[in-house]
Amino acid sequence: MGLQECMKLLEKMSGLILNEIAKANYSSLLNDFVESELFLIDGDSLFITCLNNERLEPGQNLHFFYLVERYLFDLTQKGAQFIVVFFKDFEHSYFEMPELLPLRTALILHLQKNTDINIQTEFSGCFSQEWNCFLKENCPYFLLVLEEGMTDLQTYLFYFYIIHSWSKRVSIALLSGQEIDILRVYAYFVLSRHRNQIFFQQNEKEMKNVYQTLIEHLKASNDKTLKPLFDHLKCDILEEEIYWSIVQLQDLWPKGSDIRRVLCVLSCSLTLKMYHHFLEKDTTKELLASLEEVQDLCRMHCLSVIFQLHLPLSQRARARFITSSWKNSISTFLKMKKWCEFFVLKNLDSSETWNVDLTYICDINDDPLWKNIAYYYETENRQGLQLDLGKAIEEEYKDLWGAVSHMARELHVGSPLPLRVTTQLFLQSNSSPIKEETQKKMPNLGFIPVTSPIVRKFAGAILDQVPFLSSDDPVVTSLVKHKEFHELVHWHSHKPLSDHYERTKCSSEGNSPFFLKQIQKLQAFQQRLGNLEGSSTKTIVTQSVQAKKEFGASKKNKKSQKSKADIIIKENNNRLLAREEQKDSERWTTLSSSFEGEMKENFHSGITKLEDFLKSCKSKSVKFNVEMVGLNASLNAWREHCRGKGKEIPPTPIRDHSNFWIGKVTKDFSIAIHMMKRIHSMMERYEEFLQEPDKKKISRCLRYLGFDNLVKTLDPTQVMEDDKNIKKVHYAVGMGPARFQLQHMGHYLFRNERKDPDPRVKDFIPDTWQRELLDVVDNNESAVIVAPTSSGKTYASYYCMEKVLRESDDGVIVYVAPTKALVNQVSTVVQNRFTKHLPEGQVLCGIFTRDYRHYALNCQVLVTVPACFEILLLSPNRQAWVEKIRYVIFDEVHCLGGQIGAEIWEHLLVMIRCPFLALSATISNPEHLTEWLQSVKRYWQEAEKRIANSHPSVGARGCIRASQRHLKEKKSYRVRLVLYEERYNDLEKYVCTLQNDDIAFAHFHPCASLTIDHIEKYGFPSDLSLSPRESIQLYDTMVKAWKTWPKAKEFCPEEFVDFKNKIVITKMDARKYEAALKEELSNWIKNGQENEAKKVLGILRPASVSQSDDMDHTFPLLVEKLRKMDKLPALFFLFKISDVEERARRVCSALEEKQERRQPANADKEVHMLTNKLKKVKKSMGKTPTVPENALKRSSRMDQSIVREAEHMALLKMLEKKTEIPPDCTYADLKMIDPETLQMMFDQIKFSRKGGEMKNLSRRGIGYHHGSLGAKERRFTEVLFRKGFLRVVTATGTLALGINMPCKSVVFTQNSIYLDALNYRQMSGRAGRRGLDFLGNVFFYDIPLRKIEKLFKSNVPELKGQFPFSLSLVLRLMLLATRADDVPDAEAKVLSVLNHSLLSFKKPRINEMLKLYFLFSMQFLIKEEYLDCEGNPIGFAGLVSHLFYEEPSNLLFVSFLRKGLFHKLCQPTKKGSKYFSQDVMEKLTLVLANLFGRVYVPAKVLHGNLKFYQSKVFLEDLPPDFDAVLLEYNTKVKKDFSHFLIIVSRFSDMKQEHQLPLSKIEFTGKECDTSSLVSHLMNCKESRSAVSPFVCLSGVTDQDLLQVRNIDSVILRTIGITSFQAPVLYLQKIDSLNRKVPLNAYALDFYKHGSLKGLEQDNRIIEGEAYVLLKNFSLILQAISVSLRELCEDEDDNVVLAFEQLSSSFKAKLDKV
Repeated sequence: MGLQECMKLLEKMSGLILNEIAKANYSSLLNDFVESELFLIDGDSLFITCLNNERLEPGQNLHFFYLVERYLFDLTQKGAQFIVVFFKDFEHSYFEMPELLPLRTALILHLQKNTDINIQTEFSGCFSQEWNCFLKENCPYFLLVLEEGMTDLQTYLFYFYIIHSWSKRVSIALLSGQEIDILRVYAYFVLSRHRNQIFFQQNEKEMKNVYQTLIEHLKASNDKTLKPLFDHLKCDILEEEIYWSIVQLQDLWPKGSDIRRVLCVLSCSLTLKMYHHFLEKDTTKELLASLEEVQDLCRMHCLSVIFQLHLPLSQRARARFITSSWKNSISTFLKMKKWCEFFVLKNLDSSETWNVDLTYICDINDDPLWKNIAYYYETENRQGLQLDLGKAIEEEYKDLWGAVSHMARELHVGSPLPLRVTTQLFLQSNSSPIKEETQKKMPNLGFIPVTSPIVRKFAGAILDQVPFLSSDDPVVTSLVKHKEFHELVHWHSHKPLSDHYERTKCSSEGNSPFFLKQIQKLQAFQQRLGNLEGSSTKTIVTQSVQAKKEFGASKKNKKSQKSKADIIIKENNNRLLAREEQKDSERWTTLSSSFEGEMKENFHSGITKLEDFLKSCKSKSVKFNVEMVGLNASLNAWREHCRGKGKEIPPTPIRDHSNFWIGKVTKDFSIAIHMMKRIHSMMERYEEFLQEPDKKKISRCLRYLGFDNLVKTLDPTQVMEDDKNIKKVHYAVGMGPARFQLQHMGHYLFRNERKDPDPRVKDFIPDTWQRELLDVVDNNESAVIVAPTSSGKTYASYYCMEKVLRESDDGVIVYVAPTKALVNQVSTVVQNRFTKHLPEGQVLCGIFTRDYRHYALNCQVLVTVPACFEILLLSPNRQAWVEKIRYVIFDEVHCLGGQIGAEIWEHLLVMIRCPFLALSATISNPEHLTEWLQSVKRYWQEAEKRIANSHPSVGARGCIRASQRHLKEKKSYRVRLVLYEERYNDLEKYVCTLQNDDIAFAHFHPCASLTIDHIEKYGFPSDLSLSPRESIQLYDTMVKAWKTWPKAKEFCPEEFVDFKNKIVITKMDARKYEAALKEELSNWIKNGQENEAKKVLGILRPASVSQSDDMDHTFPLLVEKLRKMDKLPALFFLFKISDVEERARRVCSALEEKQERRQPANADKEVHMLTNKLKKVKKSMGKTPTVPENALKRSSRMDQSIVREAEHMALLKMLEKKTEIPPDCTYADLKMIDPETLQMMFDQIKFSRKGGEMKNLSRRGIGYHHGSLGAKERRFTEVLFRKGFLRVVTATGTLALGINMPCKSVVFTQNSIYLDALNYRQMSGRAGRRGLDFLGNVFFYDIPLRKIEKLFKSNVPELKGQFPFSLSLVLRLMLLATRADDVPDAEAKVLSVLNHSLLSFKKPRINEMLKLYFLFSMQFLIKEEYLDCEGNPIGFAGLVSHLFYEEPSNLLFVSFLRKGLFHKLCQPTKKGSKYFSQDVMEKLTLVLANLFGRVYVPAKVLHGNLKFYQSKVFLEDLPPDFDAVLLEYNTKVKKDFSHFLIIVSRFSDMKQEHQLPLSKIEFTGKECDTSSLVSHLMNCKESRSAVSPFVCLSGVTDQDLLQVRNIDSVILRTIGITSFQAPVLYLQKIDSLNRKVPLNAYALDFYKHGSLKGLEQDNRIIEGEAYVLLKNFSLILQAISVSLRELCEDEDDNVVLAFEQLSSSFKAKLDKV
């Protein structure tokens, strides 16, 4: 097959990859999995990426290795786990670029020998069997790879890697568009989809053939490349020559040497010999350098190697840079030398005895240094400059050249000195051969002096370590003195300026009937919603604030505190209890006989009703009687069952061990389980009611079950009368009581719950840890609460609310929730949990989100999202309200480790002065978090003392400080850590597998996820808990694996110390058994029984999971299977919005098809006919009758009306029956909700975007939930699922953040980068409904086994903090500090934010870096005229701060506004008109789309041949005048930022800067001062203080910082600042292959065509995600429009009118979809 014949397939592959890349998501790779995922890095992609660095000088090896190591070091520091793979076949693609071959080989050797990185080089290519086995064994989640190589053939090889990876279900991340900040790595991520796997299957054979053809073509090309150079030598002779040379050098240097010396000698000697032979055969000698000339070149190369050996990096970094290139006459020799270097490196490992030190293999070549030496000898030396080498260097150089001469054998290479004996120029002539030092004088570097007390107090001692500009410096004198800008009155319009709170849509504004009706509807709906939740309402009465003592302490003096009123209350309560007990007794008397009768007829039905009665009964004595009746019935049922009347029960797909086979009859253990449940209940709960007859009855039951040892425990003297009958019929369960309880009753075991009630809690008896939470609230303390989902931690929140509500009518408690969905849910619960009579104008509960607010500042309980709460805390004119806050509850506080908005959580936690509760189920390092928060509270303790000790100050409004008003309030600065690890329900995990076109389930034992190494290194993960059944399984496996286990009897359930002869085994007992087994297994490993332990883990591991290639299509089968097993309701988690909706539709379609198959062929026709008849009858009924002429006619018409009405009713019933959904064709539970409520829910989503589809799905009991849905649509799914009507819901991670959506089962149905240890725990925590399910189920569908194992054993990522500052935040903080009413309080808050970053906690270097960045921020804001030199806001500071969430676009927007560009653009259609043309609107949208809501398109798509139908897709450039201002802004910012980097470079760690980041190889040492030549060559005066010394080797200086786009790879890495902190706005990014990355024109395209489908089709943005992006863009337009209206005096200003027109028209288009 020729190369041309391959092109058809290669073009198909290219089209497939291009289409997939166009849909790629740009996301964080490391934030979400850290320890969970293993990924692969294609070594050649990494190699090519680093080679393409814009500042890397070709031939400068050490700089290249630094780039590679810096990248890999960044990944490892961020917790990444990866393997680097170099394919052998790819090596052939470099043969046309021989200068890269030795570099690639050296890189592989360096990473293998000098780092701990896992490097794989044994695979020939992606189709090799070894590679497939490797993928199967390691199960990587994605491959980091390029989609474009240096040549077309390399690109095609990458195509094969990508498609082959997809075929193996390995996703792709593109290395080309990658960006790295302090915490995360971002890249384009392309999932492995089924369509890609199908493509591979259909073309696999052809792909293998084409791949092989490409490799053969590369090999043939390589032969053609080598033949002209080495034609005189056959390959084997060449190998022999190299081998002989290595042996000869080994004889010369028997002790070995440094790789740089070895390679220099071998490559020079070999090349000289080869070149000599080449010249003898070549006929074009006159065009090539002579042998003597290349000998000169080799001498200079040897000298450069000696310089590398002798000179430290600090000295080499100052080398002058030669810009000239090598002349063409020596190109053949240089190529030959590179080939020789490559062959030597490939063969260097042939001798295992010779000690070649590979430490410095990263520095084998320094071409710039070689050129530097060459320039001196051929130009400066010739001009008369005579410089000596220095004794030490000269001697070592002579030794090195002597070795070359020795190795060259018959070839006389001349003496070492002089270095030049020929006059040939090796460098091309150049007008500026040496890189000129810039003539520009570096300006005075320093910060602008700021007299703000905030700067002085925060920066502190560091101010003495940095330079400041003098008052007469031009930068300082050029600052314009602006009139101070006040937040309340605008600087030129003097109009009140609203803040974000006032701008947020509020339904309570206005007294119009529409608004009032909307409020009434909302309140009615929320009240109905609260009823659905089943929460009881509590009326709150305000009480006087009293100093409370701890409940535990007050309990001791309880008797002495009782008053007469207390006694009366107690007597009344006793009477009520007696009355309730009488009622329960009468109910039981009435119902008991019917229960007993039903249990005889149908035991399971009767026992269910009995247990329902027990739940509703409150009297303990009655409950005891009921339990005794249940025990009798259970015993009778068991006896009947064991006598052979029991029916055979088929085994279930999941073995629940509830059946026991005896002969041909199955024993139904569920009856025995019920019997033991009754016994447990009586022994634990009602022991005081047990009489002797009752004990005999229990003994009799135990005897029947075969638990004789327990009978003796209960009554040692008792002997059963019918002992013979018991033995005659095999009644026993066939196992010991302990095993039976653990194996079959594990989820029913009694929890160690307290029995003493707490008077603070009426509804239930709290556990000890919950009482600690109540104590925390009572003592006004703060707490970090880490407890599993559904454990009851939220109760403390409501107790806290009640406390604040009772204390006063003006105290506020704020509930901070991470999502709007959770805000809506909590507010609904609060409004229905509490009622309170409040003064007029106040309400109990309010809401504040970005797009909606409701009574936010006149409520007592505010439920909000972090960003909105931050707005209130930072708003100077909201501080009076802030003073009212008494408590703050942070739900899902682990979000401060998230990707978006995490720094806001930090700001809130450090700004609040009141106590708080921080709740989470998943924090890996709660101790660290608590310690940090305690340090914040200690700061506030000192700060409040200072405020209190200062003179009482009155603010601008005459308000006395909060601390002066609340002196009576008890203060506490303690932060407690409350940990509780026990889940109420156990979780059991199952892996779904495909067997004979059916879904089967294999139980996954948690210990199967572990390895011997993991247990040895880390032990058992703290949250890897076993159910009692799994503990028994572990014991049985241990016995099986080690037949002679000495402690087998000790750990036998019947002999275990905490189980022996115990009638009631508790959950705590089972936990002790589990802990003991884990410890014993660990001891096996410690004591040398690794093989036995390994065998245990191997037996527990489920068999290989078989999966279909298209598990999507088998998804409905999975859902149906779960229904049959009674595992619904279930949540099915996916991570792609389109898949969430598609899976729900697919399940619905399967049910519809099932129903259609049952219906008769003409069913649709009948429905159509009935519908038409119904319409006709309804139409005739609607006709108004004319006035009748007489009574007879009137009577006739009345009869007709009755007939029509009857006909109408009959037709309706027939139609309902015809269209009724059969019970097995829907998952909806109609019993759980009444039709009226269901209709109300339907009405809520009637006009929403997805309302119609969601309504149709819900009729089948199916729903979906994701972040792109509207609030009403999400609430629709949440409410109906909680109510039990919906039983199948597909969802993204939106349901993992605190939403109360408990279910029986959780199913993970899509592998994703977002399925990490954190999300797994959050999502799986939904399984097991407390009070409904004793056991939760977690299913893994289409998830690789290796991934499941990693999820189980990986820790949740630690909370490390975020980069806490931005320019906008600093501006907002200064606004608060200078404009708040209570200045000392405001300053304390500002300093708390600045000083208490979680990122810098206990890390002084990072804290130092943050102080420096703060100084840069202040300088930038002063230069840009947003602050004056006193730190007061001026100019457009208000507008910038209002658009804070879009930095740096907000800064550039103001620049455009200041320059008058918007006034120039926004010209109406005619003079005096207030309307603007479509062209103006589109241009304005173009400008704004370049600034806000930016989404980039991968560079590959820009040059692809994709067809677009409605959209332009690629956003056009800014209009020229806007572009000029952007360029001016970016230049100014880059200049300021580079100056900042130079100033702060003195704080870097220069010891680390002279080490390679990963291998830690040092390039330090004493600088050479004995060689005048060295001093001459290393004399560059250009400043390089901010540039890494490794990068300086390529001639980069501080001046180059202005030209470098990606400064991260250039600057000193220990500064701790990245390009993300520079407020530069690149509209078109440049990727790592130096290609333009365009912006997606989705906003402009939508404004033109108004179609979401068009965006999905052309712009490749999923409809739901596009809607969210457009909604955010619309909100930005509204924010700008309102701001400009308020800032402008002229009501008819064209810019204001144009923005208002654009905002309203854009919103109108969006509302239509």
